[in-house]
Amino acid sequence: MNYPAPSPELDLGSIFPFELDQFQKDAIASLNAGRSVVVCAPTGSGKTLVGEYAIYRALARRKRVFYTTPLKALSNQKLRDFREKFGMDQVGLLTGDASINRDAPILVMTTEIFRNMLYGTPIGQIGISLVDVEAVVLDECHYMNDRQRGTVWEESIIYCPREVQLAALSATVANSDQLTDWLNQVHGPTDLIYSDFRPVPLEFHFCNPKGLFPLLNDSKTKINPRLQKKRGRGGDGERGRGGRPEAPGIIYTLSQLQQRDMLPAIYFIFSRRGCDKAVAEVGDLWLVNNDESQILRRQIDDFLARNPEAGRSGQIAPLYRGIAAHHAGILPAWKVLVEELFQQGLIKVVFATETLAAGINMPARTTVISTLSKRTDTGHRLLNASEFLQMAGRAGRRGMDKQGHVVTVQTPFEGAKEAAYLATSKPDPLVSQFTPSYGMVLNLLQTHTLEQTRELIERSFGQYMATLHLRPNYEEIAELKAQLALLQEQIAAVDENELAVYEKLRQRLKVERQILKTLQEQAQEDRQEEMVMMLGFAVSGTLLSLKGKNITVPTPITAVLVGKTPGSGQAPYLVCLGGDNRWYVATTADVVDLYAQLPRVDVPPDVLPPPEMPLKPGQSRRGTEETFAIAGCIPEPGEPLHLPPEVAEQLSRVTAVQEQLETHPLHQSGNAATIFKRRARYIELEAELEESQGQIEQQSQRHWEEFLSLIEILQHFGCLDNLIPTELGRIAAAIRGENELWLGLVFASGELNNLDPHHLAAAAAALVTETPRPDSKVNFDLSNEVAEALAKLRGIRRQMFQLQRRYNVALPIWLEFELIALVEQWALGVEWTEICENTSLDEGDVVRILRRTLDLLSQIPHVPHLPESFQRNAYRAMQLIDRFPVNEVVE
Repeated sequence: MNYPAPSPELDLGSIFPFELDQFQKDAIASLNAGRSVVVCAPTGSGKTLVGEYAIYRALARRKRVFYTTPLKALSNQKLRDFREKFGMDQVGLLTGDASINRDAPILVMTTEIFRNMLYGTPIGQIGISLVDVEAVVLDECHYMNDRQRGTVWEESIIYCPREVQLAALSATVANSDQLTDWLNQVHGPTDLIYSDFRPVPLEFHFCNPKGLFPLLNDSKTKINPRLQKKRGRGGDGERGRGGRPEAPGIIYTLSQLQQRDMLPAIYFIFSRRGCDKAVAEVGDLWLVNNDESQILRRQIDDFLARNPEAGRSGQIAPLYRGIAAHHAGILPAWKVLVEELFQQGLIKVVFATETLAAGINMPARTTVISTLSKRTDTGHRLLNASEFLQMAGRAGRRGMDKQGHVVTVQTPFEGAKEAAYLATSKPDPLVSQFTPSYGMVLNLLQTHTLEQTRELIERSFGQYMATLHLRPNYEEIAELKAQLALLQEQIAAVDENELAVYEKLRQRLKVERQILKTLQEQAQEDRQEEMVMMLGFAVSGTLLSLKGKNITVPTPITAVLVGKTPGSGQAPYLVCLGGDNRWYVATTADVVDLYAQLPRVDVPPDVLPPPEMPLKPGQSRRGTEETFAIAGCIPEPGEPLHLPPEVAEQLSRVTAVQEQLETHPLHQSGNAATIFKRRARYIELEAELEESQGQIEQQSQRHWEEFLSLIEILQHFGCLDNLIPTELGRIAAAIRGENELWLGLVFASGELNNLDPHHLAAAAAALVTETPRPDSKVNFDLSNEVAEALAKLRGIRRQMFQLQRRYNVALPIWLEFELIALVEQWALGVEWTEICENTSLDEGDVVRILRRTLDLLSQIPHVPHLPESFQRNAYRAMQLIDRFPVNEVVE
């Protein structure tokens, strides 16, 4: 590592005129020792101070720091904060479409912009853009969990040159040690600075229609026993309709907070409509005092004078009284006003969706979490620990509150039990969301070989986690290999030729025995037929051999036929006296042999079976002294004399092979069975090993397989030639979006080249607008020019869909006709109020569509190999739509 040598320590006391927490001191010590850090601490505990120290240090050394955030809004907020702290000229901002003071020593940007900057040079090298940068602060690093943005974070860490220190600031996650270990592997020496200490401790409460109660017991480990359900009586307050518990009203909950001096509060409600309804419901409450009311009125009136189009009737009146809503459907400019007023303590309750919990610095004394479950694509589910903690963590303002309060609220579906479970849960682990994209493939292949690219992909946190997860499988494979080696050694000690001869004999004996068995069965069948016929003529005194279903004896018993009695079928039952002096009743099927060649035994006619013995097959009784004498006359016949010649011949063959086998040296060594067992086990283990390796390969190669699939698709469209990006490939590589290939193909098709700027704005919107909800509507008509240009793109789109489906790639290919007429009208200069009156979309959604359109248009002038006229039109289209309230005002 060639980090700059630690300079003389800065005087911490002069920079931070207050006592630092231990974790902050530890992080600063690690940075001064030239190491990177992962700082994991609760929301609001002062992690940002570590990033600020890196800035002070860089300024003292005349070096630079990049400060990255996950969201544009956060970047703008950091710009404001840092300008105040370090001075206007020391801070710059880079966003997709704007750069302010880009050579400043402190440069704030989104993580995506930082990643794009790193694409510009071979990975690991300091490019022009990173000259003099000694540290990069990755703020809100837990965004790696974000499905859409997570990949950018991993790429930034993998591609960042090793000599640049990283300070990753994250909320508490369960596997911060794994994140640190991964950074150690892919970036360089990194220390984990972990703290679960909250400078402003949290107190959890539960609100039901009876009042506000402590949620947890005294030791804060489980539910407050008073809130547990009593048997036979609901412990969750009043019962509503249908026997479900009733939720307390919003006004009631706020009055409970006001009485206990627990305002200002952020009141989380998981739907925009819910937030707006709540504002309307409590609109008459007056939550500010006279002085606050004066300041509020002055600031709100001033804002409305500057932006007359931004005021909404349902929002202005409640704001004067200290009440506001904050969600993605509200005009961004109005949201910024709400944030600023809340930070000054002038707004007493903000009804917000959970998006507020992610990022924006808006702490309150209290957070109210109105419900513990949220609707997802697959139905309702309980919040997970990280979501709950993220919201809870907004409570408690450092230096202002002794304690932060988190209020959970009874609903018909969740009560204190669920709230206590979440309040005592540990945070969730970081999960990798790493997913290769077309842009990643093209940008990496512009500066790297396929082999180098693979090495980079295999450095992802996703790969690290997969390897960790597969460790037991790797251990199992190592164990299998060791067993195979041992068996191989044991098998190798035996002479292969000897083994082959022995194996041949074994196989031959098997075959000969099988033939013998078949011949014996055949002879037996023939004999059976013959015997049935002979039994028909057999008379008293004939000798038989018995064993069968009804005569269950271990070996056949010789008996004398005494008489016959009618049976159930055509054949009679046979009453016999055995050589063991027992009576038996048998069927013809129980007769194994009939000794016609032996002299008959003389049985006096008065010898009869015992009268109590039923004459049914299977019956058997002991004989008398008189029968004992007869039984004594029954001879023991020797081997069956009627062995057919073919059976006798086969028997001698079996005996001959058996003798050959027994005289073989391997047989005489006594090891034969063991050796063959080992060989069989060896084959089994080889199959097991192959299967395990196959599974591991499938899992561990997942990202690389995805990468290769994208290469196949890119080659199909002519973006790569011999794995080097072509002109079309370079066009797509220069674009940022969810599907860079689709955007590149559209721009290169020429279909948008001749559109007027206002038409081009609408066409660009079609490429970045997600499929709307079925009930969304717009009352403007789309002009024919745009509709025709877009219709010509359908063929490319169909082709892309087919290929993506074949290679199992799930990247969106937007081409939206429904809503984009809005964008055309806005570009033509229609007033904001008129735009909003002609659509069912919320204002915030309209701004988002226009901003995404603006972002795409702003890229076109910088994409290579596009006609100049097309780039000029894009620039004009930007100017047409970049006005209040779409433009992001950064003074």
